[in-house]
Amino acid sequence: MLQIGIVGLPNVGKSTLFNALTKAAVPAENYPFCTIDPSVGVVGVPDERQDKLAALLQSEKTIPAAVEFVDIAGLVKGASEGEGLGNQFLSHIRDTDAILHMVRFFDDPDVTHVHGEIDPVRDIEVINLELILADRDAVTKRIERLGKDIRAGLKEAVAEHAALVKVEQTLSAGKLARGTDLTTEECKLIKSANLLTMKPMLYCFNGKAGGHNLAEMNDGRAKSAYEYIESLGARYVHVDARTEHELNDVAAGDKAMFRQELGVQVDGLEDLIRGAYATLGLITFFTTGPKETRAWTIPAGATAPEAGAAIHTDFKDKFIRAEVVACEALLADGSYAVAREKGDIRTEGKEYVVKDGDVMVFLHS
Repeated sequence: MLQIGIVGLPNVGKSTLFNALTKAAVPAENYPFCTIDPSVGVVGVPDERQDKLAALLQSEKTIPAAVEFVDIAGLVKGASEGEGLGNQFLSHIRDTDAILHMVRFFDDPDVTHVHGEIDPVRDIEVINLELILADRDAVTKRIERLGKDIRAGLKEAVAEHAALVKVEQTLSAGKLARGTDLTTEECKLIKSANLLTMKPMLYCFNGKAGGHNLAEMNDGRAKSAYEYIESLGARYVHVDARTEHELNDVAAGDKAMFRQELGVQVDGLEDLIRGAYATLGLITFFTTGPKETRAWTIPAGATAPEAGAAIHTDFKDKFIRAEVVACEALLADGSYAVAREKGDIRTEGKEYVVKDGDVMVFLHS
């Protein structure tokens, strides 16, 4: 299962967002380091296509795709050197597939900020610098450990060393490791280093209903933040973590009305999860029938056998063919029988690249 670590400065809303995502009860008091051990929650990925398929096939159960979110205690300046239990928290981030970087995006004198005033670009730079420094330390140590193998003439060690030197230069310039010009082979060579700044990162701007949201203030801070993240080649989403958390206790049918009253027009959590999928380069395909309708997560560009492996490893090696129909076509046709009659169901082989929303049936030996 994919795992995303929620990071940021202390007291920017990480635990509140985690609670909203997972409906779990993690401490979220108004002070730093209230979450010392990482809290983990599995979040179902909302997808109305799946709900419609389940209704069409009258499935007994629906199993959504899932993402595991890890709430990691706040990082502070000096975390890479152990400040604020930084080393411990940084090690938790290394175990994740991607990073969700939470950034406070509202003014409120009643909610403390570790640096006093609100400056999203500065806050982002503080966290990113700690990740960069931690990575530089890890790369330096790895280069030192390769010395023996290089002296022994091991070609792979020489190649890894060359790639790591490139990365070290990037990190020493204060830039994220993923900005290094590396070949596909070099990326594979340094993968075991599990560098923090090689991970995909999604930025999450945490606003506040009825507060002084930077997105609504014309003082340049929001514009600067957007431009800075775009310069990093990253994505960002907006969320009101407190409102989303409170909406957990509201009946599904009443949420739209409450959002309107609060001035929160979009479902921030859905946008966040979609943003996470896009950041990670993921798509969804479905299997459906009377027993269950299930969503499966695969990398964009995966072939039919690779998609089959998401269900069972044997499906990849023993793949024969797959029956495929676009979700929209199946829903429009109203049944498999009509879809087959109209020619909307296709038979695809090993080279077929799965598309987001494909409904698939696998045939294997």
